[in-house]
Parts: sequence; structure tokens; C-alpha cells
Amino acid sequence: MRMLTDPAALQADCLDRRARGQRIGFVPTMGFLHRGHLSLMALARARCDHLVVSIYVNPLQFGPTEDLAAYPRDPQGDAERCREAGVDLLFAPTELYAPGHATSVRVAGLTEGLCGRSRPTHFEGVTTVVARLFGLVQPTLAVFGEKDYQQLAVIRRMSADLALPIEILGGALVRDEDGVALSSRNAYLTPEQRLRARSLSASLRALRAAFDQGERDVPTLLQLARAQLQVDRLDYLEIVDAASLAPLSVVDRPARALIAAWVGSPRLLDNIALNNSALDPTALDG
Repeated sequence: MRMLTDPAALQADCLDRRARGQRIGFVPTMGFLHRGHLSLMALARARCDHLVVSIYVNPLQFGPTEDLAAYPRDPQGDAERCREAGVDLLFAPTELYAPGHATSVRVAGLTEGLCGRSRPTHFEGVTTVVARLFGLVQPTLAVFGEKDYQQLAVIRRMSADLALPIEILGGALVRDEDGVALSSRNAYLTPEQRLRARSLSASLRALRAAFDQGERDVPTLLQLARAQLQVDRLDYLEIVDAASLAPLSVVDRPARALIAAWVGSPRLLDNIALNNSALDPTALDG
């Protein structure tokens, strides 16, 4: 496995590989890698000739009250995990943006609800860093996890709107043995908070069980889910159209139930599909 820190060197390497006809797979991350990230790498590895993983804690996607410096980091452990996963090139820049960087990328609509309400600048930071990374890596395909379901939808929309010739793949959400969705922020949880964090997945399972038994009324489904929660503060619990992310009152189409809540200091995300609502890779084209 090669390691690069210079954006220009990364771009030159990837352009050369594309010119030679190689398929480049790309998994962008912020590091502190876990099994969820490794599953995304495996998905990309099976579909490409050259696998690139980036590790960069992007300051643009942190709000003014969010502690960028406290984000967990493990550069040596991350490098070893990437090596074991068959990564060909690990890109870990100390700085990604060139001096004088003045361009941002904003996706309207999809970014305004759910996480966008409580983190209004977050997705602009995400789309800006992903667009820059896409320009450097020139990937044939890129993989993002379905745990950050709204983010996946936003990246698909951005790629379609900008006519980027990149296949965007969604990797299935990966859970720990206790049902908690894997996240780098889980490292912040105390043992007591970890027990309560299980209530996010428990709430979604209760909702899904009622749905599977025929319940389609969204307020009823959400009430059943809320009864399971043991969180310190709920950001949102919603059922939305799987493609547009528009809130639903009745589940009459492919949908997702999504939740974000604080347990202690970490803000945790989880979601579950309704009506077999894996995000359709063609739903946002055109």
C-alpha cells in the first residue's frame, strides 16, 4: 500500500491510472476506521482495479459549536486496517484546500430537513470536500455508507446535477453485536450511555415490526418508536420518501425511518428501510 499526503501527487497518479484504463474505486473517510468503513472498502475493492481511501477530518462540515479538535483519530491503526483491507493508495493530507480556496458546493432541497435543520452548514461542507476529492481522485466509482442516509442522497444528487461520471454506491449499515450502528463517535460513549444508545435501534425495530404487521400511519409508527427511546435529547425521528427525503404521513411507497439523537455528548444516527427502500441508484439521475 502506498501513502500520499500531497493533493497534486494524488491527482497525477490517478490521472495516469485512468489514462491507462484502470477502474479507480474510492472510499472517502474521516478516519478512526471501524468495520463499517471496512465493508465499504470491500464493496469498492470487488469492483475496481485500484482502490483509493482518503482520511481527512474536514473542518468545513463542523459547525461553530462542534469540536473539530476532539474528533477521534488513530492514524497508525487506520493505516494498518487499510493495508489489511487491500487498499492500494491511502491519501491522508494534512491540508486539502489550496491557499485562497473560495469555492463551495451546495445542494438545495435534500439538505434542508433532517440533519440539515440542526446542522445548517454541514452538508455544504460535505459536498464541497467530496467534490474536491472527486476532482483529485477521478474515481470510476465511490462508496458511501447508508448509515449517513441523507448524506448518500445528497452526494447522489450532487453527482447527477454536475454530470460527474462517477458511480455512487451505497454500502449497507453495519451494526455492533448489541444493535448499535457503528460510528466513530461511539468511542465517546460511557458504558451507561452505550446501554441507552441501544434504544435507537430498538425504536426502529419496534417501528419496523408494526410496519411489517400492516401499520402504515406515520404518526402511529413514530409514537411506537418514541416509546422505546432512552436518549438525552432527540433531534429528529421521521419517516421520509426513500428518494426525495420528503416527510410522509402514510407509508405508501419506498421509505426510510431515520433518527438522530444525543446520548451524552455524541449525536448518533440510525435508520431502517420500509418497503425495501434501498436507495435506488437511478432515483436521482437526470
